Amino acid sequence: MKTTLNQIREHRPCVHGWETLLKHLGKTKADDDELSILTILDSNGIDDALWCLRAVEGHDIVKRRFAVFCVKQVEHLLTDSRSLDAIAVAERWCDSQATDDELQAAGAAAYAAAYVARADAAAAADAAAYAADADAADGAHAAAAAAAYAYAGAGAAAYAAWRVAQADELRRISEVNQSFCHVQRGGG
Repeated sequence: MKTTLNQIREHRPCVHGWETLLKHLGKTKADDDELSILTILDSNGIDDALWCLRAVEGHDIVKRRFAVFCVKQVEHLLTDSRSLDAIAVAERWCDSQATDDELQAAGAAAYAAAYVARADAAAAADAAAYAADADAADGAHAAAAAAAYAYAGAGAAAYAAWRVAQADELRRISEVNQSFCHVQRGGG
């Protein structure tokens, strides 16, 4: 998955993250050179890489699958069937088994469940709602953030391990997607 500095800039990144990325790239301003989400991950870490998904055009299914991955890490905290249903619908949508309308309805129902949830369970419920949100890039970032918040309650070591797993999964889906795109374009 790729973007450009100009596409990232359009979304108003935080000053610190922007300066860190420019320094890593040896640049002083935005341009239209292709930039892999993995380069951002290596430069700035998982939070900024997730945030930058909003600047990656297309790849909605990959982004949604990543959001579902993040939510599944905190699925055990979900007690409301609307949240669990949202995860299932988001997965089905990725496999062309659910419509956009079903996805939006599931997201709305999960948001309603999150509204009535409390404490860490609320963050997990938010993550489920975001996984079924209409915008896959923002949904992936928001689901990851909410799931991270919910997962943090498990303790520092568990949270740190989960963040590594999250980065590994983003790296895996980016590499798989890159290989698929290369084959689709007629490459080896």
